This record gives sequence, structure tokens and C-alpha cells, in this order.
Amino acid sequence: MRKNNSRAIGHQYERHLRLELIELGWENCQTSRYASREHDDANVDFVHTDPFNIQAKRWKSAPSYHEVLKSMPDDSNYNVIFHKRPSKGEVVVMDKLTFYALVEKLRFNKII
Repeated sequence: MRKNNSRAIGHQYERHLRLELIELGWENCQTSRYASREHDDANVDFVHTDPFNIQAKRWKSAPSYHEVLKSMPDDSNYNVIFHKRPSKGEVVVMDKLTFYALVEKLRFNKII
């Protein structure tokens, strides 16, 4: 029973994030469970969120971020993890090279 409850909580978190991503401008965002088995199998939880591949985690403990990022596609999108812990809040995690690439884009576009 616990595993099914954890799974339902994770799916609820994905649906919540999908609505937030739509508000941020990814109007065609869908969960990969709904829209793309290929993305779901590649550990990407949302489609139509370019230039990001997003994996959502709703765990009480911190996942192995390094392992999760390593399991995600090696393509032109930036791999990020959204992680929510009960009573601890939410974080977005990416590797350092991804962060540096985003900073370079901001600098190139004279945002910073």
C-alpha cells in the first residue's frame, strides 16, 4: 500500500508542476506519462519544456542527484531535477556545466 501511495503523491506533484510550467510559458507542457512513453522511459517527466529536460521527485529523503542526472538524456536540452521534500520546500538541481551554460546564455543576451 505504501508504494502505491508514494506513487500517487509523485504523480500529484507532476500534475502540480505541469500547471506551474504552463503558467511560466510552456503552454503545451504535458506529463510524459500522458504524452510520451519514450520520454518517460528516458527519465524525463514532461514534454514540450525545451530547452529543459525535467525530472520531478517528491521524496522524503534526497535522491542521488548525480545518478538521476546521469540517467537523463544526453541531448541539447538542459537536464534539471525538481525535488520537493515534505516540510523542507522545493529545490531545482542541475550539474555545474549546465549552470555555466545558462550563465553564458544570460551574458550573451546581456541579461547579466
